Amino acid sequence: MAVEVLTTADGRAKTALSHAHAARWREARAAGNPLPIGRANPPMQPSRPERPELLPPRDVPRRRTGSPQGRMALLHALAHIELNAVDLHWDIIARFTDTEMPLGFYDDWVKSADEESKHFNLLCDCLEAMGSHYGALPAHAFMWRAAEDTADDLLGRLAVVPMVLEARGLDVTPGMIEIFTKADEAAATDALKVIYTEEVGHVAYGVKWFNWLCGRDGFDPKEVFHALIRKYFRGALKPPFNEEKRAEAGLPPDFYWPLAEEVAEAPGTAAFR
Repeated sequence: MAVEVLTTADGRAKTALSHAHAARWREARAAGNPLPIGRANPPMQPSRPERPELLPPRDVPRRRTGSPQGRMALLHALAHIELNAVDLHWDIIARFTDTEMPLGFYDDWVKSADEESKHFNLLCDCLEAMGSHYGALPAHAFMWRAAEDTADDLLGRLAVVPMVLEARGLDVTPGMIEIFTKADEAAATDALKVIYTEEVGHVAYGVKWFNWLCGRDGFDPKEVFHALIRKYFRGALKPPFNEEKRAEAGLPPDFYWPLAEEVAEAPGTAAFR
């Protein structure tokens, strides 16, 4: 099921399949007859539609959010992030089955993939209401590079994707909600509020399973996290941090602040956007 999602190109079709497979998983679990985990060969890169054109991050045009066109560009960028997140969560299900994990691991990531699918469609609905659509503007592949870099390292994937990239969403989403609220764009505001609320859970799942794996193997989670971020993360941990929501997700300041301070001492490091 995970590979079927990953190898579906169209965003709306991908998310419809994601919803259907998540419902099937939940129904089997509720019936006390969970689906077998099995084994899979996920693609190194998920299938994607012909549009949007993917550019290096520095080449993606930046637009001011004070204009309707700028806000549309922001929604397009967010839709692209959410579609990547759908694939990232199904990929973690398919790619690491050699590591024996409790069924709760799969419950969490199926739920996350299902919610990311909803997020993508909410944002696409907003774009279409504004006379645009997903694929109308260029985007970049920064998030999927994190998947490629951690394809052989489950702890690395948990550290980089939910505990850094999705945690960054907790930092920046309140400001985006304010932008659309001030512009009196209620649909986008409501969509972002849903995303903001549910992303806390996705970060929390990352923290939970990262700590579980470290505890099982007798590792110090903070030390392992720091080592993995230094190894895999291409960018900087950039303050300000939403410490309240990060704490709600179980991510304490001594995990991320030391890494941000290291970056501050290293001129020329590209900041995560």
